[in-house]
Amino acid sequence: MGDFKLSASLAGHEDDWSLKASKPPLYDDTIATQSSSFINSLTYSPPSPDHPDGLVISGGKDTIIEVRQPGKSPDHNAERLLIGHANNVCALDVSSDGRTVVSGGWDAQARVWDISTGECTAQLDGHGGSVWSVLAYDKETVITGCADKLIRIFSPRGKLLRTIKGSSDVVRALCRLPPNNPRGASFASAGNDQIIRLWTLEGDELGQLHGHENFVYSLATLPNGDLVSSSEDRTVRIWRDGECIQTITHPAISVWSVAVCPGTGDIVSGASDKIVRVFTRDQERLADPDSLKAFDDSVKASSIPQQSVSNEQINKEKLPGPEFIQEKSGTKEGQVQMIRESNGNVSAYQWSSSAQQWFNVGTVVDSSASSGRKLTHNGKDYDYVFDVDIEDGKPPLKLPYNLSQNPYEAAQKFITDNELPITYLDQVANFIVTNTQGATLSSGGGQQTQAPGADPWGSENRYRPGEVGAPEPQAPSRPRTLPQTTYLSITSANVTQIRKKLLEFNDVLVSDGSKDLSMNPEDVSNLDALLKQISTTPENPNPQPAGVDLVRKITTQWPADKRMPGLDLLRLLAVSPALIEHTSAGQGTIVDVLVSADAFNLQDLRLNNTLMAIRTLANMFVTESGRLVADGCFDQILSLVSPFLQHVGNNKNLPTALGTLYINIAVMLRSGPSTGTPTKIKRAAVLSNDLIKLLNRTEDSEAVYRGLVALGTLLSMGDEVRSEMDAKAVGTALGKVAKSALGKEARMKNVLGDIRDEME
Repeated sequence: MGDFKLSASLAGHEDDWSLKASKPPLYDDTIATQSSSFINSLTYSPPSPDHPDGLVISGGKDTIIEVRQPGKSPDHNAERLLIGHANNVCALDVSSDGRTVVSGGWDAQARVWDISTGECTAQLDGHGGSVWSVLAYDKETVITGCADKLIRIFSPRGKLLRTIKGSSDVVRALCRLPPNNPRGASFASAGNDQIIRLWTLEGDELGQLHGHENFVYSLATLPNGDLVSSSEDRTVRIWRDGECIQTITHPAISVWSVAVCPGTGDIVSGASDKIVRVFTRDQERLADPDSLKAFDDSVKASSIPQQSVSNEQINKEKLPGPEFIQEKSGTKEGQVQMIRESNGNVSAYQWSSSAQQWFNVGTVVDSSASSGRKLTHNGKDYDYVFDVDIEDGKPPLKLPYNLSQNPYEAAQKFITDNELPITYLDQVANFIVTNTQGATLSSGGGQQTQAPGADPWGSENRYRPGEVGAPEPQAPSRPRTLPQTTYLSITSANVTQIRKKLLEFNDVLVSDGSKDLSMNPEDVSNLDALLKQISTTPENPNPQPAGVDLVRKITTQWPADKRMPGLDLLRLLAVSPALIEHTSAGQGTIVDVLVSADAFNLQDLRLNNTLMAIRTLANMFVTESGRLVADGCFDQILSLVSPFLQHVGNNKNLPTALGTLYINIAVMLRSGPSTGTPTKIKRAAVLSNDLIKLLNRTEDSEAVYRGLVALGTLLSMGDEVRSEMDAKAVGTALGKVAKSALGKEARMKNVLGDIRDEME
């Protein structure tokens, strides 16, 4: 049996592919599914009578598992949307009968799903970190691999049967082994410790496979029982009887995944160069000679970072020359030897046991900082691209940096792009400075090293301890808070819980005989599509008319005690122009929908419904169309919400929602070319009265702060506005806050100081 060789390269990974010709293999790309965020787990359910082409199941950053027919376009609704994970879905596996899918995610959860119904049938609890790998082993067994370094064996109903100490590091991959495994093992695991381990279901370790030189990401089994693995060390390796029998080096930094076609025995790999490759032993399915040569050449042309092949600085003078690969044989499959070429470059050669030959797999290079070479990230060139480990067990984030940038600005962008806490700012900026010490820009744009002793911050006037005449430190100026110029929104949500509650209430309606009000299967499908839109693009869900009509029906026609999840959906949709426009198309406005929902009924008080309605009003200010509605309905909005100021002590979230709405109204009044129109002056005075009531009636820190920001923004509109306000009442409310415990908070002091400045 010969070695695996390239069969096809599927480039430009925005698409999926279907085979169009077999000699040589040619594939046509067809988009099977699309998402607004990364899709990083994929599995396939085999053909069944209901789905003769099988089903493609995918999951990713949007937390939703999507089940689709492979032949349908992304415009068609998915067969199922499996909603339950609270973070990135990074692992999927389908049972052999195709009825069940198991998922794992960054939320430290693993779940078992019924594909036919879309219901979660079991939650596999107890994980102490991200669940990186799942294996639907058989009808009685589910196995998980976790960032907490443990392997767990569950029953499909969720009972923990056994916990195995899987490795000394994160467990990233699991694979079922055939019954005829020579060592009697049932499954294999691998991960960050570079070792593949063989296990029984009882938790006995029967063997270890050594050879990979970095994280092992994926495992698969060939029809003949051989094991296949992929790794951060650029390779796919094939194992037999505990030994590596072939190493396939890729022209990429990482080989993220590997799979096996059970019908042909071909291997498929997915790598960090955005190319999926098919490898075969069948001579009939080999790529054409030009493609084979191009692949070999691309491997030879690869640049290999020095640190990936040696932890120590390479001394070129001590490396063997080209004669070594002619005179010496390797000691094992995949062995790497560095050679000093005649031109002074350092090349890496890898030993092939089957060919009994060394193959060039790339040129060893120094880091960007010392070589002056640029690195590419997301299509742009940078002096540095750092790997930043934010959380144990999760892949590092890429931090690009050019020496022409301000470290703090680069850190701020990195934090914003990756949705990290702002508390990381100093830490990330210091990381950049520490790891670029001594590197600056030359006048020609290239890199140069600073002279010894030069100030790395570029300021020779910086104070150094012990120097005479050190400058007096200047007191930092108070950061200004006012005026507020941006609109706030409240868009955090648990869409899984919303869906669960809606279906629960729907079942009650059906059982009570109210089928005319209940959701039918088409409604549920529209609901799932709506929830997916909210999850994938929360900043603008862009709901379809059918989804908007469904939400309107729930919020206005369902019994009042069952409307809250519908109002919660309306709140999440209010940030979208499509909702504002659809609700204003000859059917009143979104404000009228909330009135019809009875959300402001003081006789039948339901404060949770009122809370969602006020949040909806606040969110609609995010869009221009929403602000037009708010401007036209100003008096109506204040008359609806003002009576509930007397209830701010009865619902802990209500005062903050009111404060958010009031901030947005204040920003709207202050915006535009003129803030001194009679209408705006009058409205600002009316709003200030509500703000005074809010400050006097609540002691909630966030609500008080937002109330102060809103009031201060109104005061910044000018003398005409300030003259219309009740100055005494304003002063009393501000004094109350200043003298309270809340007034000692730094942010309160800042905004109170800004307000004093505006009033002077």
